[in-house]
Amino acid sequence: SGHRDFIKNMITGTSQADCAVLIVAAGTGEFEAGISKNGQTREHALLAFTLGVKQLIVGVNKMDSTEPPYSESRFEEIKKEVSSYIKKIGYNPAAVAFVPISGWHGDNMLESSTKMPWFKGWSI
Repeated sequence: SGHRDFIKNMITGTSQADCAVLIVAAGTGEFEAGISKNGQTREHALLAFTLGVKQLIVGVNKMDSTEPPYSESRFEEIKKEVSSYIKKIGYNPAAVAFVPISGWHGDNMLESSTKMPWFKGWSI
């Protein structure tokens, strides 16, 4: 029932939103579970689109727990997978901002991180 309540609250909040931030975990296995056929990443992206949220921002979290930590190739792999899925539901991946972050360490949360010098920001 916890998940159902969460979805109900999400629908209530999301239905008035112009933009949604979709957080995906970059950790090995974690991302794969979320993007799998019945995963929450898919469910949340689809809900946001269905509720009319036009703009999406994807926060690729837990970049500190990739192999190796702060891996650019892991970020790119996730960006490619998520882009492919959100395109199928109706988003234009080129207009979606993907940001590699670590909530635990604060990387790229308020200011750019020295641990991911390969990330130059988002441009449209």
